[in-house]
Amino acid sequence: MVAAVAVVGVQALTERYDRSVARGHLLDDDVRRDRTDPDGPLTYLLVGSDRFGNVGKADERSDTILVVHLPAGLKRAYLISVPRDLLVAVPPAPNGYGGGQDKINAAYDLGGGGEAGSRLLSATLHRLTRLEFDGAAMIDFTGLRKVIDLLGGVRMCVDTEVRSVHTGTVFAPGCQQMDGARALDYVRQRYDLPGGDYDRQRHQQQLLHAMLQRAGETNLRGDPLKLDEVIRAVGGSLTVDTNGVPLEDLVLALRALPSDGLVGLQVPSSPQVISGVSYVVLDNGGNGLFESVRTGRAAQWTAANPRWVNHL
Repeated sequence: MVAAVAVVGVQALTERYDRSVARGHLLDDDVRRDRTDPDGPLTYLLVGSDRFGNVGKADERSDTILVVHLPAGLKRAYLISVPRDLLVAVPPAPNGYGGGQDKINAAYDLGGGGEAGSRLLSATLHRLTRLEFDGAAMIDFTGLRKVIDLLGGVRMCVDTEVRSVHTGTVFAPGCQQMDGARALDYVRQRYDLPGGDYDRQRHQQQLLHAMLQRAGETNLRGDPLKLDEVIRAVGGSLTVDTNGVPLEDLVLALRALPSDGLVGLQVPSSPQVISGVSYVVLDNGGNGLFESVRTGRAAQWTAANPRWVNHL
């Protein structure tokens, strides 16, 4: 009887949190993996818009584009930040867009924003990398701010002084505790940084690492009310496409991922000015990075290419 009650209780909690997560059709049907194994390997697309709360509005671009790859066993996750100004071939879209060369962060807007924009972005990435995806998520950074605050803030280490172009806040060098608003403001900055957008990508990866680390440090299991708040806040900040895999299966599979299992990667590329417009162009087709993901050799590629590995 006790075992039966426990099973029913776990199922009820799973269903409650499952209902808090919005579902969407975020991947183009031609880029989906035919069969997804929750135990991996898994490759996901994470998209964050720069105009949260205005999904589907005009001129909405994807401020954050991350390819997350987890080899079989799910003990490591490779965070691959795609430069927002990367020059790509955007395929035609159902909304009438005929296709053409553009920055990759424009694909989201050219597809119509929202779910349709995410689908065109996934198709653009597939054309560039030949990767198939096991799922996708759209991140609402307003909701993510609440998650950080519920965790008690995160510890971020600022390496270069920078002034926020959004709030005017000056971030001084050194490790410091940041609340949600401050942390998200910091990781959006790219101007006046030595590496420009590459530094912004690294800071976003560091934030994800800091959140996972903080979640591990916090005794959420011993505080059911706080755990409930955090899980609902996480669910409220995401729209997910699980490619038909039950969400609870993915959650159970990913819970063993350690905070030190995150590896931050940059896409081998360099900035170029073409016809007066600033772009980022792939170095030698990405220098084998995407092929290593497709063939299960991400660890070997990382070891051989330390230049493109971010310190988290």
